[in-house]
Amino acid sequence: MKLFTKALRTAAAAAVLAGSTSAAFAQDVTLKLHQFLPAQANVPRLILDVWADKVEAESEGRIKIERYPSMQLGGKPPHLIGQLEDGIADIVWTVAGYTPGRFPQGEAFELPFMMTNAEAASRAYYEYAEANMMNKEYAPFKVIGLWVHGPGLIHSKKPITAPADLNGVKLRAPTRVTNKFFTELGATPVGMPVPAVPEALSKGVIDATVIPWEVTGALKVPELVGNHTEFGDASLYTTTFIFAMNRDKYEAMPDDLKAIIDANSGADVSAWAGKLMQASDAPARAKAVENGNTIHTLTPEQVQVWRDAAASQEADWVAEMNGKGYDGQALLDQAKALTAKYTK
Repeated sequence: MKLFTKALRTAAAAAVLAGSTSAAFAQDVTLKLHQFLPAQANVPRLILDVWADKVEAESEGRIKIERYPSMQLGGKPPHLIGQLEDGIADIVWTVAGYTPGRFPQGEAFELPFMMTNAEAASRAYYEYAEANMMNKEYAPFKVIGLWVHGPGLIHSKKPITAPADLNGVKLRAPTRVTNKFFTELGATPVGMPVPAVPEALSKGVIDATVIPWEVTGALKVPELVGNHTEFGDASLYTTTFIFAMNRDKYEAMPDDLKAIIDANSGADVSAWAGKLMQASDAPARAKAVENGNTIHTLTPEQVQVWRDAAASQEADWVAEMNGKGYDGQALLDQAKALTAKYTK
């Protein structure tokens, strides 16, 4: 099976071919891709645009993908899933946690210290979703990819190296799971989509945020905080993302064009996207160092204190899933087993 990453190398050649042949075809399908980050941010630039360019090239111009960054079709990031269902957008990329409670089974991957690396966890997340979610939570959509970002960490105005340092800290976290965790550690979570973080930091609405390194550059976080807390080889948390297409729009496409979408969907796309997100961490981290910020890299002993503080989170989540009619322990065990399977 040809991997998505290998196929990307042929996209440029396909685009040249498309230039000589696309005139022979009517433009069959136009798709509106809507997402919440600026066009120059890493995910749109390195993942979404590359994916869209590849689909356009392989369709020889019969699929046109219009890109709408920064919520240009209107609404706020939590509206993206509804916009996908309503057909306002044909394709969206969004944070699953922006619609709390809508995708409960996927939260297993957002639990503290679950993530090993983003490529492995993303492949695990997609396989887990195939087993548990495609015919349930994700049934209304044509799922293109499901992935997670690299190690989540804390960015703060004052140093935070121990859970006790969170007492009274106003902190933005991305999901229901992470908000619950930080609340129990003494922080005061303030809910908001990630584009709102810079203004909230500058105005003192929040004192800290948890996001991966890769997005800090686009949000100018190193200019707004002076401290960053890393957890060594561990990941404090991660966030699950959904990249999906309106089901009716997909079903209405000609079979040959559906086949192009299918060929550019799935586990390989998910793993590729997760890997690219994590690869974007290092350049962003380097900019924080260049800015003179302090990076607190915790020792294994310090990380263990955080692990101990997080120990109740898994049991609590299992109990919540049981209350929703799922086998919470089986889901958690499956997520762990799949992550271990794909971790190199």
